[in-house]
Amino acid sequence: MKGQRFMTRILAQRYLDESIEFQLAWFSMGLYNRTMLWRVMILWCLLLGWSGWSLAAEPVVLDVRPEPTGGVRVTASILFPAPVPVVQAILTDYAHWPELFEVRMKVADLKVQDGVATMDVRIEHALLPGERRLVTESRILAGGELVADLKGGDFKRYHRRWKLTSVNGDAQTRADLDLFVEIESLVPDWLVAVGMRRDLESHFRIVQEKALAQAQQKVQFGR
Repeated sequence: MKGQRFMTRILAQRYLDESIEFQLAWFSMGLYNRTMLWRVMILWCLLLGWSGWSLAAEPVVLDVRPEPTGGVRVTASILFPAPVPVVQAILTDYAHWPELFEVRMKVADLKVQDGVATMDVRIEHALLPGERRLVTESRILAGGELVADLKGGDFKRYHRRWKLTSVNGDAQTRADLDLFVEIESLVPDWLVAVGMRRDLESHFRIVQEKALAQAQQKVQFGR
């Protein structure tokens, strides 16, 4: 049953990915009308609900929605199978940041001074024609929260905050994410939200896998 749900999610996600790219091409050429737009929105909602149902057993709570004033707000709570120091090290290893995503990106520049990491990232995404630049300043606050704010690039607004909490006798980490993104683009926010949900699901999975591997390695070598 579990394997069947997994295959259902994979097929639904593959169909969704292909649909996004096809519909984006129509959108960019101005070939949408109101009826077509509503049909596509309904289809994507059904597909997202279908794949989301198969994720119900996973330790992730994710909410992605467009804001009335513009941009997309994300809140999430994830249970990572490793202690806080391991998860924090993964999320602050900015030189290897692209490895945490399936989206194509590269770190063009990285400078760390006085506890502030200034990172210049170039992103290529199916929803966004061309290459997008995102420059952020990241820091670790006194309470251990990880915060990043927009400094420049092709984004109007960007704010990311991770709160990491030890659970289950420090063996696991509960990570609460608050993320707000607004992009300089003609792509509508509801479509950006669809892409962000897909990207974040894969991002959380990659971090979980890395956290588990590193935690097991520390146990194996007695660290």
